[in-house]
Amino acid sequence: MTGRRAMGRQRRVHVRCGHDIQAKLRMAGIAGDYLAFADPMWLGPQASSVAGQDGRARLIAAHCELPVTAVRRQLAEASWRLDRLATGYHHVVLWYEHDLYDQASLVRVLANLAPRPALPRIELIAVDRFPGVGRFIGLGQLSAGQLASLWPRRMPIGRRHLAIGARAWNALRAGSPRPIEALLATDPSALPFLRAAFVRHLQELPWTTDGLSLTERLILSGLANGPRSVAALFRDAQARDPQPYMGDLFFWSIVRDLLAAPRSPIAIVEATRRLDWPCRVIHLTSLGRALLGGGLDWQAERPAARWVGGIPVGAGGPGWRWDPGTGQTTKAH
Repeated sequence: MTGRRAMGRQRRVHVRCGHDIQAKLRMAGIAGDYLAFADPMWLGPQASSVAGQDGRARLIAAHCELPVTAVRRQLAEASWRLDRLATGYHHVVLWYEHDLYDQASLVRVLANLAPRPALPRIELIAVDRFPGVGRFIGLGQLSAGQLASLWPRRMPIGRRHLAIGARAWNALRAGSPRPIEALLATDPSALPFLRAAFVRHLQELPWTTDGLSLTERLILSGLANGPRSVAALFRDAQARDPQPYMGDLFFWSIVRDLLAAPRSPIAIVEATRRLDWPCRVIHLTSLGRALLGGGLDWQAERPAARWVGGIPVGAGGPGWRWDPGTGQTTKAH
């Protein structure tokens, strides 16, 4: 590679929370390096040291059933490249849609850039719909030509956006939902999709009505009319979720946690137990039917401990709940 071409590669970088549009941007003739910063920022405590990064790699690997070494390597490389965005490029383009996965990644990137004394040109492409797409889930649905049509819609990102991103990032990793609610009580609309995404995040806390998270309830209610494969359950949950944000591997991890509970609300149809997980068929147990009927509280069954951002959920946790009646969180007593 010549020196001139090497310098050209440093002019622009596209940042996204996955690789799904990387090849399409090349096909569209939109030049630049690419950084896939795919760490699911809504999941669990964040690394503050090398040891913490190892623990985070183990957390993600366990949820996705991936090799820890591969996850650790990907996290380290993405983090190293993120730290060099401000000094390594003249033009940073952020490609994010409206859902929690994307918005959590976006605020992490903005928080990293916020303290930098000198900034590159930063622009954001953020959408929650696209003409002709019946239900817009994400940018990965779009063709190269459709992505190219978004290029003129780049929004300049300045210090105000970075400050909101930094505050949102600190709130997301806090051990209490109060910083998120304090943020939402202000006006974070400079980042237009942040509010809805963070409300969806809080809805993964146990609900005051039955102790289930929204995703757990979608799983159980998806089985109300009979057994279904995990793949069918995932499609059904995506269709009914007001703001779907997790991929199939994370969804399957929630199914696994439900199955692993001391008393499980679901069970695998035995004849399908050895099949790959998308093909395994699940049905409700009597406990699952009771939960759907509103007669029990899931947290009383001592399900597996989990995290909602930096908030621990489960036995010994602080007991934060989502109250659908008020649209706020409350603490169980």
